[in-house]
Amino acid sequence: MDLRFTEAERAFREEARRFFRTEIPAAIRDKLRDGEHLTRDEMIASQRILNARGWAVPNWPVAWGGQDWSPVQVYLYQDEMQLAYCPSPIAFNCSMVGPVIAQFGSEAQKRRFLPRAANADDFWCQGFSEPGSGSDLASLRTRAERKGDIYIVNGQKIWTTLAQYADWIFCLVRTDPAAKQQEGISFLLIDMKSKGITVRPIVTIDGGREVNEVFFDNVEVPADQLVGQENKGWDYAKFLLGNERTGIARVGTSKARVARLKQLAALERVGDTPLIEDPRFRERLAAVEIELKALEMTQLRVVSDERKREKGRQNPASSILKLKGSVIQQLLTELTMEVVGPYVMPYQPPEQAQNEPFVGADYAAAAGPTYFNMRKVSIYGGSNEIQRNIIAKAILGL
Repeated sequence: MDLRFTEAERAFREEARRFFRTEIPAAIRDKLRDGEHLTRDEMIASQRILNARGWAVPNWPVAWGGQDWSPVQVYLYQDEMQLAYCPSPIAFNCSMVGPVIAQFGSEAQKRRFLPRAANADDFWCQGFSEPGSGSDLASLRTRAERKGDIYIVNGQKIWTTLAQYADWIFCLVRTDPAAKQQEGISFLLIDMKSKGITVRPIVTIDGGREVNEVFFDNVEVPADQLVGQENKGWDYAKFLLGNERTGIARVGTSKARVARLKQLAALERVGDTPLIEDPRFRERLAAVEIELKALEMTQLRVVSDERKREKGRQNPASSILKLKGSVIQQLLTELTMEVVGPYVMPYQPPEQAQNEPFVGADYAAAAGPTYFNMRKVSIYGGSNEIQRNIIAKAILGL
């Protein structure tokens, strides 16, 4: 594998770097750098800037707003975006439901949903997990019964990220209870304003409200909002999850956090010595950097392999990226906790800063909540235990 970029690829990297650091508002990027949550309006505003440039959905077909980029260009685009703390396009729109509709949806669905998803005119959320059906997703029980030109949906989804913001939800539902688990599932697009939908927030350990329960009580869904074929939804879900797991690696984000950690560790002191000069801390940071470099090399191998892989087929190495990427992200939050020290203890929501001053440095406020929030990355997108099983079967042949 040749790791050298061509002159054209280096020029593209510079173009992307300038764009992300000059066109996306600094106030938005600073919030991400400091571990704060963006508002719905900030996420939409950022995506529309990208879409105006034609960069919101580069992974989509060109006919629907995509770019005819090489896998290397896609990698460089994502890397520079994350290094600049630029918000990624809304994942539910651009990395999840959009590619599924583009690949498996009807022409009418593509015309109706894809342009609006790319421009964030619709905000999507993901209805997969259920109580008792998380990593064992194929055991889901939310039922969709066909009656003429509609489906009647009943059931519950849980851990539905940003459902409080969403206009639409893409759902896995059971349409054939007699079939074996994976063969009786369909992929439905459901308007969140439909009668019978209730969204209830779940307060997380960091005090946030980004995840929700969603209840369906005799919700009527037009049958033309079924994607692809009935009872083939599991195939579409696997396609979607392959895209999600690759994105969860977030190599660029971790590289940016390493750089930020070094800055903060130079400010904090152990006695008379900056923490960055402490041998134990340097050893731990170096170990994470080595793991991160190995992950980046693995990502480049996946990028190289995409040139040869049949369109629509997912590389099982995406499970490696998800597994190691999530572990590294968690390790970096642990090191941030060590840098901040006792100042992680106070609960200091940023929105309360106008009333009370921060205890300690301002960058300490988000360290604790971010650490607790990031415990989730080894679970969502398929738990790391499940990823190890996939790696064992699909890559190692065990």
